[in-house]
Amino acid sequence: MSTTVQGQGVVVTGAGGGIGAALARRFAAEGARVVVNDIDPDRTRAIADETGATAVPGDASAIVEEARDALGGTVDVYCANAGLASPGDAFADEGVWAAAWDVNVMAHVRAARALLPDWLERGSGRFVSTVSAAGLLTMVGAAPYSVSKHGAYAFAEWLSLTYRHRGLKVHAICPQGVRTDMLTAAGSAGELVLAPTAIEPEDVADALFEGIEADRFLILPHPEVAGYYRARAGDPERWLDNMSHIQRKWEGTGQ
Repeated sequence: MSTTVQGQGVVVTGAGGGIGAALARRFAAEGARVVVNDIDPDRTRAIADETGATAVPGDASAIVEEARDALGGTVDVYCANAGLASPGDAFADEGVWAAAWDVNVMAHVRAARALLPDWLERGSGRFVSTVSAAGLLTMVGAAPYSVSKHGAYAFAEWLSLTYRHRGLKVHAICPQGVRTDMLTAAGSAGELVLAPTAIEPEDVADALFEGIEADRFLILPHPEVAGYYRARAGDPERWLDNMSHIQRKWEGTGQ
């Protein structure tokens, strides 16, 4: 059992299944006091009953105060995990773009606004952002998702560089395919790009805890993503050509 989070107050949004449920289970197993959140009240209560956590269902953007009260006044770790898959291209409806940005980016911003005053005053706090490798790279067939996940990564990075000297710990989790409902929702693009190397949600939780122990910002449950990220930065033309090849292959499957 890790002593890093033992006894700490932890909030996990989007905890009704997938990565969020795996994080909630792991934090509870490590001795943390956990609040779980999901937009679906039944799923929220189910994971709370399973893990001994407190259920706070509702919009992830607006639950910090209720979660803080449930934890006795202090949130030590906040896992901004709720997200939308949001497939579509440049012609996706404005509402799809707005929802992706609201859930995948602005929910993180709103949580940080509510948490930072207390964290900076006491000189400690931990913000965990479930980003996706799409936030470092991209994802074919999912423009709103890819763009908003780049935003989520940029915000986590900004939080870290701005407040790390004041005691804030930030972790950006960037997996590729994970066997969750979101992978299923990715459809044929997910089957082509993500499914072949998909891992279990519990593997993501393991990677996070390894990163917490190592005090590491970037959490890569798929280590090969580091190589892709270097290739993207080092030779963007070649990287774009390779991604274009994947796009054409996907188009050839009938999308």
